[in-house]
Amino acid sequence: METISSFQIDHLKLLRGLYLSKKYNIDGMVMTVFDLRMRRPYKDDVMGTGAIHAIEHIVATFLRNDDDFGNRIVYFGPMGCRTGFYLIIVGDLMPQDVLELLIRAFDYVVNFEGDIPGATPQQCGYCYDMNLDEAKLASNYYIKTLKDSKKENLNYPKNGAK
Repeated sequence: METISSFQIDHLKLLRGLYLSKKYNIDGMVMTVFDLRMRRPYKDDVMGTGAIHAIEHIVATFLRNDDDFGNRIVYFGPMGCRTGFYLIIVGDLMPQDVLELLIRAFDYVVNFEGDIPGATPQQCGYCYDMNLDEAKLASNYYIKTLKDSKKENLNYPKNGAK
């Protein structure tokens, strides 16, 4: 079986950042997959499931309500390794095209007050595992990475394939 592209990146060299993971062309429509790497694998602590779950609900809601990108968002969800999220958007895009959108989205988490969207037993498969305080801390930390992005935070490491 062929190794998928995300497993071909040397995660030991990966920094926090916003990366173009892959582009798919489906019947002439381009779908862009972004790797929102909030933690450095094997260097930073992984995020707790409560933080991840809260970020997922808040950011997914924010993105799908955005005036420019909302109707192009296909998916926003966590990586199983708990170091970040994947974002899939319709369109042929680069990280710089969504950088400001993501700064706004994670700033929304940092400043979020009230009930987390979709966080009731009727709306979510397990709404009890959410931690807004941890989500705010993780999001604030990631905003700093996005605002200070350099080439190495927007491009996968060279010679990253194993």
